[in-house]
Amino acid sequence: MKKVITYGTFDLFHQGHYNLLKRAKELGDYLIVGVTTEHFDEARGKVNVIDSIMERIDNVKKTGFADMIIVEDHEGQKIEDIQKYEVDIFTVGSDWVGTFDYLNSFCKVVYLDRTPNISSTMLRTTKHRIIRVGVVGTGRIAPRFITEAKYVSGIVVTSAYNPADSNGLSAFSDKYKITPYKQNYEQFLYGIDAVYIASPNETHYGYAKKALLNGKHVLSEKPVAFTKDESVELYKLAKENKVVLMEAVKAAYCPGFQQLINIAKSGKIGRIVDVEVCFTRIADEASRERTDNIHGGAFLEFGPSTLLPVVKLLGNDYKSVNIDSINDENGVDIYTKVNIRYENAMATIKTGVAVKTEGQIVVSGTKGYIIAPSPWWLMKQFDVRYEDATLIEHYEPRFQGDGLRYEIGEFMSKINGFGGKDYKLTAGESITMAEFIELFMKQRANR
Repeated sequence: MKKVITYGTFDLFHQGHYNLLKRAKELGDYLIVGVTTEHFDEARGKVNVIDSIMERIDNVKKTGFADMIIVEDHEGQKIEDIQKYEVDIFTVGSDWVGTFDYLNSFCKVVYLDRTPNISSTMLRTTKHRIIRVGVVGTGRIAPRFITEAKYVSGIVVTSAYNPADSNGLSAFSDKYKITPYKQNYEQFLYGIDAVYIASPNETHYGYAKKALLNGKHVLSEKPVAFTKDESVELYKLAKENKVVLMEAVKAAYCPGFQQLINIAKSGKIGRIVDVEVCFTRIADEASRERTDNIHGGAFLEFGPSTLLPVVKLLGNDYKSVNIDSINDENGVDIYTKVNIRYENAMATIKTGVAVKTEGQIVVSGTKGYIIAPSPWWLMKQFDVRYEDATLIEHYEPRFQGDGLRYEIGEFMSKINGFGGKDYKLTAGESITMAEFIELFMKQRANR
């Protein structure tokens, strides 16, 4: 008898799950299915699992393919189960290619092709539907989105759109088994429920606007708009069309960043007087950031990220702004410093694409301060410190992957209506950030 084993969360059970189990069953005579617990899913970075484990087990049972169903609840169990049940073949979906090659020492490993373009044929056993997402742009961020989306329930990436790079689009679509669209943005939008915009900065507003007008949810990389009016318009369109618009400032949705903000606001360090934020990188000289003197440069690349802690902690009602940049011979700002004055506080942000300095956050208060070292935008640790240098409170909040899964999870929660009040990055805060970007763009244009 040839025994086959597979594992999965099987949350929001759909046609893709059904097809995988069917193919797994066809590989042998006896199929063992491991269903992961919520605790183990969380430990390995899976966010927002919706169905209970009993519901997920029941959905697997209803397919009729499983000869045995077991529960996976700890690291290393796969090896234990393979040996315990004398398994011949381990199989899992092709989106995990390479991850489980180490099991070849114990049995044969087979990666099964995922079901492409899951749509109306989905099997739905819960009140929450599967959200079909299309990706605009196929550059360096897009692959990370697809990788991280695997850890979020209720989402499937079905297509990609890129009219500017046919070769890149083809390679991207072939790699991730999704449908490519080289032209006709409206046709691309027709087959999806939501869009993730990871195209060049100057295209975000246009793509977002068309998507919102077509009733699609939008998650857009920063900046979502270059002016305050454009940002106001987009959030208004989202409200009118009853869809979600979220700006993808990754740090906003990381658990550690939210914890830092909440501690700072709690009064633990007293009244907040100053916020210093820095984000720099020495980018390749041929990169868009270093060559585009209109839509590239340090501030447009990292400004939204560095502005995030400022508006979260000090608000939208600033009094004055001073922006100073060092430009290269092409007019690209390689280093930009912004000083912001509030009624009873101030802030300084530093951004660089050809200058390197410590990438940290320092929040100064009347009783103490909070410091988060580089890379603060991933927020894996921070300290609360006081006048007494021996009093240090150290925090190491949870963090999985590269942080995008938290952003995607928040997006899905909002779409499904169980994300609660919008507080991690509000429309008002996003609009204020666009206002700063507009000030910078005007200043640069007048030089």
